[in-house]
Amino acid sequence: MATERSAVEARGVTKIFGHGPDAVRALDDVSIQIRENEFFTLLGPSGCGKTTLLRLIAGFELPTAGEILLEGEPVGHLPPNKRLVNTVFQSYALFPHMTVRQNIAFGLEMRGIDRATINPTVDEMLGLVQLAGYGNRRPSQLSGGQQQRVALARALANRPKVLLLDEPLSALDLKLRQGMRVELKNIQQQTGITFIFVTHDQEEALTMSDRLAVMSQGRIQQLGGPHEIYEQPVNRFVADFIGDTNFVLARVTAVENGRARCRSDSGLEFDVVAIADVAPGREVTFALRPEKIRLAKTDTPSRAKVVQATYVGTDTNYVVELADTSRLEVRVQNALDGHARFQVGDHVSIEVPAGAARMLMD
Repeated sequence: MATERSAVEARGVTKIFGHGPDAVRALDDVSIQIRENEFFTLLGPSGCGKTTLLRLIAGFELPTAGEILLEGEPVGHLPPNKRLVNTVFQSYALFPHMTVRQNIAFGLEMRGIDRATINPTVDEMLGLVQLAGYGNRRPSQLSGGQQQRVALARALANRPKVLLLDEPLSALDLKLRQGMRVELKNIQQQTGITFIFVTHDQEEALTMSDRLAVMSQGRIQQLGGPHEIYEQPVNRFVADFIGDTNFVLARVTAVENGRARCRSDSGLEFDVVAIADVAPGREVTFALRPEKIRLAKTDTPSRAKVVQATYVGTDTNYVVELADTSRLEVRVQNALDGHARFQVGDHVSIEVPAGAARMLMD
């Protein structure tokens, strides 16, 4: 369980690369507090600033403005090797001429730790990453997933206060990635070390994180737990980046007791939680997740028709055309026999349960 004590804090951090008209503002006045003992993820597309923020925490870059604090203390004056932080890179960066044991021991040896302490620490790390018995192998004799575990063990051996992970799973295939997600989360919980994980993969972020920050164009768009980020996106970017989303333009027809009744030009009607200052007559964009829409067959032509069906195993993804020719993506769990519930050409009725749509103000 994460505590409220701060492990890492960024205060008004801006990072600009270059000068004049060619200058790039990689981070723009970012402030964030990452708690001790939590698995925290920086999530966003390429170029959003997440790796730049990680490098600032590590000390590989210095901020143009603002400051980075570790355990409440400013660290701008400290070089990377003096910060209680270690980094696991996407490329693993293992020494090919060294054995697994030697790779894990390297950082301890550089600190002048005695051999009597190093050997049991290496054994402990090998057990932690489930590589006991692999100590005498070289990196070339290991799979990609095993190499990643060695890199993780090497980073953990120094007992850092914070472990930075820069897209460490992106080079692995899907099955290995899924397995390593579970292992990383387990290791973080066992060690109690604060993990700061950088990824562009929304599934990784949702399944592993205690909290996450969604970033775009050098700014934090939303900060919160996985459930909050997915279910309550604050703007169109977050709603679009996290999961699949339909964006529906509808007019507010009534507001009462904190809820708004809305209707689209296609005839969809639904109730949502009203946000500040919304009033009847206003047109608003709504985020509507495909899995929250309910379909039912109808024997007579209706306002909606299935125009595309894509079987994906547990579910079938449908595209439904509405009366105004706009389209919705709908995800429906397949029947017990594995068959899709609807076919292309089926006429369907559409229900949007109360609270399924999310009102967006931008």
